[in-house]
Amino acid sequence: MSVVSLLGVKVLNNPAPFDSKYQFEITFECLENLKNDLEWKVTYVGSATSSEHDQELDSLLVGPVPVGVNKFIFEADSPNLKRIPDSEILGVTVILLSCSYDDREFVRVGYYVNNEYDSEELNTEPPSKVDIKRVRRNVLAEKPRVTRFAIKWDTDDSAPAQYPPDQPEADVGIDDGLNYGAEEVELEEGLKAELAQLPPEEDEEMDGAADTAGAKADDDESDAGSEDLEAESSGSEDEEEEAEDGDEEMDMGEDGETAPQGQANGQMKEQPAHPQQQGEVMVH
Repeated sequence: MSVVSLLGVKVLNNPAPFDSKYQFEITFECLENLKNDLEWKVTYVGSATSSEHDQELDSLLVGPVPVGVNKFIFEADSPNLKRIPDSEILGVTVILLSCSYDDREFVRVGYYVNNEYDSEELNTEPPSKVDIKRVRRNVLAEKPRVTRFAIKWDTDDSAPAQYPPDQPEADVGIDDGLNYGAEEVELEEGLKAELAQLPPEEDEEMDGAADTAGAKADDDESDAGSEDLEAESSGSEDEEEEAEDGDEEMDMGEDGETAPQGQANGQMKEQPAHPQQQGEVMVH
């Protein structure tokens, strides 16, 4: 069972200009007191054919973490254009939000991102040099890919049966080459199909979901296990165990409550699971 569970993520500024900051409102639940901080990271995938263009946009330490439900704002800079091939600034890519404990990644959320000009004329006849001031990004926030990994927390009792667990996606980088490129092309085609069905300026949110597993998708099942999660909330421990080492799509239902927005790398807003449990979290 995971000691920390990701409950929801909202992409606050979406769609937005390409060079604006990314802002995520993150809600998670902690079941036990932790000795160490949680480390959150945002990574931008700069190329569909090579991982060498990936950029870590920002990282953030959150702690000490009180027991209960907590919420905070994570703000990250836009990617450095000099590290992205000119031919891949426009089009479809991926951004990753991940969290680790004691250098062990236990959850990763991937979003498709579509970068295009803000006018049909420029999209039809783009200039030879990308005019980044006219490029807007659209994060497909309602279709995240959530991957969970079973890790050891503070005690040996919390370690998975096989420790360290076999986590090829977390521990081994994807080799550059045909397999890497083919996978990204498949993801790109899937996103284009999704975007074609959405209004161009629709701002979707992901929030308030729990770990309810739906039916497995036949055409998108990985070795770690792939699941489509619908917007139905549940918090049972059995379902947490079912989601371990899983790769799933998660639709977060709207919970109707939003904590006051903090600053960049901002303030933690705690919402204790029980009224008698109080605490403060530092973001540094």
